[in-house]
Amino acid sequence: MNTLTATASLGALDRCDRCGAQAYVRVTLGGGGELLFCAHHARQHEDKLREISADIHDESDRLIPTGAGLTD
Repeated sequence: MNTLTATASLGALDRCDRCGAQAYVRVTLGGGGELLFCAHHARQHEDKLREISADIHDESDRLIPTGAGLTD
């Protein structure tokens, strides 16, 4: 997901509407409604969201792969 828009950043209190995990993707629907998704559920629903031309604000690049950057 690469469509970015100028909206407020998502924080730790923003939760996925599907599972309650931290949200990294905000989807604004044409009628003004808003959905929040964790990276997993955003990827799962991406095709459908693009079909309806939803505006997608994706901050999932803030996620760090497990074990990355850790030293002993």
